[in-house]
Amino acid sequence: MLTPDILGNLVRKASYSNGGDFLILKPSPITSTPSKKRGLSADEKRSRMMELFFETKDVFQLKDLEKLAPKEKGITAMSVKEVLQSLVDDSMVDCERIGTSNYYWAFPSKALHARRRKLEALNSQLSEGSQKHADLQKSLEKARVGRQETEERAMLAKELSSFQDQREQLKAEVEKYRECDPQVVEEIRQANIVAKEAANRWTDNIFAIKSWAKRKFGFEESKIDKNFGIPEDFDYID
Repeated sequence: MLTPDILGNLVRKASYSNGGDFLILKPSPITSTPSKKRGLSADEKRSRMMELFFETKDVFQLKDLEKLAPKEKGITAMSVKEVLQSLVDDSMVDCERIGTSNYYWAFPSKALHARRRKLEALNSQLSEGSQKHADLQKSLEKARVGRQETEERAMLAKELSSFQDQREQLKAEVEKYRECDPQVVEEIRQANIVAKEAANRWTDNIFAIKSWAKRKFGFEESKIDKNFGIPEDFDYID
């Protein structure tokens, strides 16, 4: 019996024979699109490559693995070198250059020893962390002694806060009268002397330049003052 699905995949082409009364159906070929196979992830390739080393317990060259890995583990030949190098970089596969060729191997015993060393290191870190935690707990308990919230402690804390506020107020008062401090006044006086001496040195320099310009170029002093913005009352500071 023809089902609707089967009929849907047939091309209905009818033709009559020369003298017959029969209808002939000619089915068209049924084609199906093959599903695309999912490729292996990088982690899956690494895992399968390690399986290949552990199962064979052999030493390989790159060209050997490029032939064997696709056949045994489904790793494409083009990706073998990249996967292999990542395992070498992570110290999971050993590599040794002999002559002009590189040889690769990874034995289960080494992986077991590596896991044991890693476990020992983690256990050591855990032990150190536990010890530090215990030490901190002891220090915390010790610091809490004598710091329980009591009425006396609350009163002392309030009094301390009051003294701190008074201290800040007194510092502000002292700052207001700082300009009257003899030491500050003396510092200001000395600074004024230095500034006056510097100003007079520059004044002397300007007069020297004006004198040179008059001699060299015959400029009038009034024109020099006007062009360079020198005021008429420009002079030394007494």
